Amino acid sequence: MPLSVRPFPPPLARVSVIIPNWNGAHLLPTCLRALEKQTFHDFEIVVVDNASRDDSRALLARDFPAVRVLPLDVNRFFAGAVNHGIRATQSEIVVLLNNDTEAEATWLQELLRAFDAQPRAGMAATKLRLFDAREKLHSAGDFYRVDGVPGNRGVWQVDAGQYDDPHLPPPLFGVCGGACAYRRAMLDEIGLFDEDLEFNCEDVDLNWRARLAGYACAFAPRAIVYHQVSASGGGKFASFYVGRNFIAVLARNYPGGLWKKYWRAILSAQWAITRDALKAWRGEAARARLRGQLAGILSLPRALRKRRAVQALKRVDDEEIEKLLAC
Repeated sequence: MPLSVRPFPPPLARVSVIIPNWNGAHLLPTCLRALEKQTFHDFEIVVVDNASRDDSRALLARDFPAVRVLPLDVNRFFAGAVNHGIRATQSEIVVLLNNDTEAEATWLQELLRAFDAQPRAGMAATKLRLFDAREKLHSAGDFYRVDGVPGNRGVWQVDAGQYDDPHLPPPLFGVCGGACAYRRAMLDEIGLFDEDLEFNCEDVDLNWRARLAGYACAFAPRAIVYHQVSASGGGKFASFYVGRNFIAVLARNYPGGLWKKYWRAILSAQWAITRDALKAWRGEAARARLRGQLAGILSLPRALRKRRAVQALKRVDDEEIEKLLAC
């Protein structure tokens, strides 16, 4: 009787590209076909489906059989979906990619080149440009201001290479979660995305934990992705979470010494958000932003409880963190 021989498992890919998806059947073909054309090949594609009600899963099974699909029974938003994908993979490098993107063929190659050049970097930012205006930037990495307001470097600007040197202002604080990479070793130390944040600013929160723990951020200016901004979520939905999560991220992460120095600027920035929303009160997004701010204030006790664990990660002094913040 012949022996039953179990085949060896396929070799572990160096990179796992994790794509969260919710009702994105109209977006996935463009995203996945661009990944099929990558010049770097040592990667797997994992789509985490957030209980889609469209034909996303049927499309993936029919047209992209090589893609690994992780179906969820409920919508766990961005943070929950990405965490599920990270836990289900074992690669050295975790790459996140929105489903509403199209990556240039050398995107992963350039991203890995930047990582390999900076061994101290725990994360790497790519260059996102607008899908429908491809000469314009959506993000050349993220900044974080001393007043507690995060943002995308170069947003809406024509890309003339003005951010290709990451040391030019505003300082590169971290990555935009729409297209970025993390070392798994760093995530093992500082933790995954905070699922309480659900949607929006989860990447900002993770940037903070990485920076507090002393990790650098690489930038790959030739790793280019085109992004259909808000194609997979925006409007009043996003406005609520921005209003809430700006406050939550501040409460959890902002160092105490810098709070004492910049508290007036922080309160002024929050008031400016409130004032602008009140001026646009008739708009649904403005009202959602105000509800989000209220929710952020009401959730402060929980955020402050989490602050203890976050600040325990801190390996650098306030002066070093201050150098990373934009004015």
